[in-house]
Amino acid sequence: QVQLVESGGGLVQAGGSLTLSCAASGIIFSINDMGWYRQAPGKQRELVAAITSGGTTNYADSVGGRFTISRDNAKNTVYLQMNSLRPEDTAVYYCQARFRSFVGWGQGTQVTVSS
Repeated sequence: QVQLVESGGGLVQAGGSLTLSCAASGIIFSINDMGWYRQAPGKQRELVAAITSGGTTNYADSVGGRFTISRDNAKNTVYLQMNSLRPEDTAVYYCQARFRSFVGWGQGTQVTVSS
């Protein structure tokens, strides 16, 4: 059974930092491309950052230079370090695993940035 469990969300003031974690089980983590998505109220889910199985990263323009995605294959975990947070970063953040035709999602973790 595939499980992706996010943690680390919360309430933070603008300019602050948070680190999200996503622990995976039931998959061969090292061969999966991993991503972080977010969905704000009334908006579509959007890609925030992604990291391939080989370690190549890409970021949404809105978070480039502020967020960093990383992975630890020994711990089956992907991270999202978020710095200089802004109120517009407020959303539910979801972890995604992808390998060929397989796509898995976590349940999401809420990030709220107050101004």
